[in-house]
Amino acid sequence: MTFARACATAEVALGSARATMVDGVPVAVVATDDGWFAIHDECSHAAVPLSDGDVEDSHIECYMHGSRFDLRTGIPDQLPATVPVNIYPVSIDGDDVLVDVDNPYHFEEN
Repeated sequence: MTFARACATAEVALGSARATMVDGVPVAVVATDDGWFAIHDECSHAAVPLSDGDVEDSHIECYMHGSRFDLRTGIPDQLPATVPVNIYPVSIDGDDVLVDVDNPYHFEEN
């Protein structure tokens, strides 16, 4: 895996997302009670930043039309989005959040 620094842990408040670029890829870094997540920072329905949306539990909701994505899988569980978005491996190294955009996780809907 190829991890690169996305941001500092202090830059992401619990229950929120922060937009960043990792090796040219737009990423939303998210801190929740369930841990740290990294998701492609573009809604698959409307091409707007997911990092501007609301975070609740292990989900992020697009502010434009209400599509909601599972941060663990990238799969939308609320319309209008029907196409998953990439999620990326995350590692915490001291005060840094590291993300591997070269090896996104892939999940299939049931």
